[in-house]
Amino acid sequence: MNLFRLSSPQTFYPFAGRLVPVFAMLAALCCAAGLALGLAMAPTDAIQGEVYRIIFIHVPAAWMSMFIYLVMAFWAAVGLGLGTRLSFYMMRALAPTGALFCFIALWTGALWGKPTWGTYWAWDARMTSQLLLQFLYFGFMALTAAIEDPRRGDKAGAILALVGAVNVPVIYFSVQWWNTLHQGASVKPGQSSMATLMLAGMLVMAFAAWFYSLAVSWARARRIILERERHTDWAHAEIARSGSGEGGRR
Repeated sequence: MNLFRLSSPQTFYPFAGRLVPVFAMLAALCCAAGLALGLAMAPTDAIQGEVYRIIFIHVPAAWMSMFIYLVMAFWAAVGLGLGTRLSFYMMRALAPTGALFCFIALWTGALWGKPTWGTYWAWDARMTSQLLLQFLYFGFMALTAAIEDPRRGDKAGAILALVGAVNVPVIYFSVQWWNTLHQGASVKPGQSSMATLMLAGMLVMAFAAWFYSLAVSWARARRIILERERHTDWAHAEIARSGSGEGGRR
């Protein structure tokens, strides 16, 4: 497969269309397996009790919120450096999914914090930097939507994505750099302090979040492609074909 050909919106559109259902199915299967492992099979934590099971949603959501922003920054750099239209489309398509995972991470963290730390919220380094990430997602979407010229919006959003990427390592290393309520990482490269079933459940849920992100962001990218490429013959034909298909089903 020639990866350079996929940089063309016309080539990427049908390619993504074939894989979106596959990613959606994998996300559903991994989510079901991960929840079964985490909620039913993993042992009760000796210190936190049953409340620790929130981590099977909280931790994968936090991981994905950071990872998606870095991927956005990557596409922003590619778009600004090479001027590829698809890079900007992907950057825009990823933002709502990243914002959703960031929101889930913040709220599940608050629900975890009350019984564990005695408070829903504390302005420690990790919580504050994660909240800043939420604002960066919202700011990116608001900025790109507010600029009428899509190309100018692409460039403005790309600059914000690149600048905001500095916050991601701050989130990750905050528990090492400052004294915070938040515990340190339980999973590190090559080692883990968690029981095997706990770790397995968390990793399977992380794969579920990853496959979900691929499915949703690629489906959103396809809609953006049709909107932005509607002046081309192929996109016009695709829009007409989709419209006639919907009319036939009705």
